[in-house]
Amino acid sequence: MANVRRTSLNLDLERVERARVILGTTTTTDTVHAALDEVARQAAISALLAYDGGLYATVDPVEVDPRGDLG
Repeated sequence: MANVRRTSLNLDLERVERARVILGTTTTTDTVHAALDEVARQAAISALLAYDGGLYATVDPVEVDPRGDLG
């Protein structure tokens, strides 16, 4: 991570715990990072599915890298 800054957040710990279990992470920082990556991944999938340039694409979410790159 090239651009990191220590910050203070008010987090709902129940939400963090639910996300931690779903994402398989162990720390709060890893959980927040994984959740942000997942939001970006979902946005990339939505953008691909909304593309209206004559391309009919089906995207298997499992094949989309968590960073949003197509694999």
